[in-house]
Amino acid sequence: MANEQITLGGGCFWCTEAVFEMVEGVRSVTSGYANGHVPNPTYAQICEGDTGHVEVVKVEFDPASITLREVLEIFFATHDPTTLNRQGNDVGTQYRSGIYLHAPEQRSVAEAVLAEAQKGHGGRVVTELLPLDSWWPAEDYHQHYFARNPGQGYCAFVVAPKVEKFKRTFKARVRV
Repeated sequence: MANEQITLGGGCFWCTEAVFEMVEGVRSVTSGYANGHVPNPTYAQICEGDTGHVEVVKVEFDPASITLREVLEIFFATHDPTTLNRQGNDVGTQYRSGIYLHAPEQRSVAEAVLAEAQKGHGGRVVTELLPLDSWWPAEDYHQHYFARNPGQGYCAFVVAPKVEKFKRTFKARVRV
């Protein structure tokens, strides 16, 4: 069976990337920018907030090892899907919560998991569900950021707790 891809926006891509790099069955995670109107944007342009892009990770996974449903359950458990255009102190449209579909057949699974998240969060989920329209990889220094910079302040105080939550919540899914 061929690998499958889904693109996810869960706030700062360093957090989302760090979690999914630890998931058994995930083959690759690439930080990038999605669904904006500027071709090949830079991080500086994204931070201005007017390119329309969202910070995302493209997750490639083996559906024989982990299902799309499981990927999305991890996604919802490791970020706050109830805050519009923000995650913690990161504020702006580039930090919005989103699921960006690579194939039409992903929609029904995504809609079901999104509905479950809505129920679990009292109808407050603001995660957008859209087809992936455009995607550009982030600069090299953003790739594998937490793995290369675990002691950096943001990583130690923001990323590390999300990674630990994943490890506690999804023990069976942690890559060994």
